[in-house]
Amino acid sequence: MSDPTKQIWLLRHAATEWSKNGRHTGATDLPLLPEGEDVARRLRPVVDAHHFDFVLCSPLQRARRTAELLGLGDAVIDADLHEWNYGDYEGITTKVIRETVPGWTIWSNPCPNGETGAAVAARAQRVIDRALAASGDVALVAHGHYLRVLAATWLGLPPEDGRMFDLGTGTYCVLGFEHEYRTVIRWNAPGPESTG
Repeated sequence: MSDPTKQIWLLRHAATEWSKNGRHTGATDLPLLPEGEDVARRLRPVVDAHHFDFVLCSPLQRARRTAELLGLGDAVIDADLHEWNYGDYEGITTKVIRETVPGWTIWSNPCPNGETGAAVAARAQRVIDRALAASGDVALVAHGHYLRVLAATWLGLPPEDGRMFDLGTGTYCVLGFEHEYRTVIRWNAPGPESTG
């Protein structure tokens, strides 16, 4: 049985130009906006107050820079934390996609030439397995849709149930246990003095 005191912290990267305007940002390696960097700095005291034995980070610069600003610059880069591959929908908003695919969502429709929810969940499960095998608490610095799928996977839900976990940029979440049951301890929490 897993350590019932273990916590897995999910840290979503701070804002980029595309996250701010709702464009799907998978493989496009955008930097943080200056205001995104400010939000990450405001979150740092929360992260500093907790000890992590193991930190994993997406290879994309928006996640790596967020990790650095959070004082987690020694994170291990792990390709399994890469954002969902949106294929042909990279850089496109849901509103534009719905002009040709009415009612489209990432949770219920495919991304042509992209990744399935099941494939994202498989990557998330590998990360969960590594986190559970590590001693002590773990921090994961990654991306919105990916972390939502990871939370669903943690709870034993299918990847499409990630739709139930709204997750803003520059926020943190904590997964853990109550007795032997996997739980969400905190979700979508901003840093101190952050307005969202």
